[in-house]
Amino acid sequence: MAEIATIARPYAEALFKTVGGDGVSLGAQLNSLASLAQSPELKQFADSPKVKPVQVFDVIAGVALSQGLQLDVKTGNLLRAVIDNGRLSALPEIATQFNALVNASSGVSDAVIQSAFPIDATQLAEVSAALERRFRRKLNPRVEIDPELIGGIRVVVGDEVLDTSVRARLEHMRTALTA
Repeated sequence: MAEIATIARPYAEALFKTVGGDGVSLGAQLNSLASLAQSPELKQFADSPKVKPVQVFDVIAGVALSQGLQLDVKTGNLLRAVIDNGRLSALPEIATQFNALVNASSGVSDAVIQSAFPIDATQLAEVSAALERRFRRKLNPRVEIDPELIGGIRVVVGDEVLDTSVRARLEHMRTALTA
């Protein structure tokens, strides 16, 4: 996927330079558009040679509006540029790279917390505070449920992984016993 990342980088950087301090709100819009762009029906529609780029833009903007998403002018301009250049499939990667730029500028990192069971708001606040002390930076946590962990949590922050799951402990014990 290095090719998609290479294609997405200039778009993400251009939008980031354009928005200044408004990156968080535009990031949410961009994430919504990226999820729309992953729709198989929309991909098929956009790839049709009979469909003009303006029609693709109108359909995406219409679907976004029906979901309560009012596109910012800057986000709309990015979407037009992406569609005009035939890069709609790169939109999810553009959103990912844009969010990484916004996070880096504000000193925040995304944290994926994988848990075997749902985590309520109080527990998430406690876990987030402990993880911020552990990783020594502000975190933007997102919880994913993974029943295969059996218990405990697995945290991914950038390229760092903290695995305190029961599955990881069992794997360590298995390795120790077979060595």
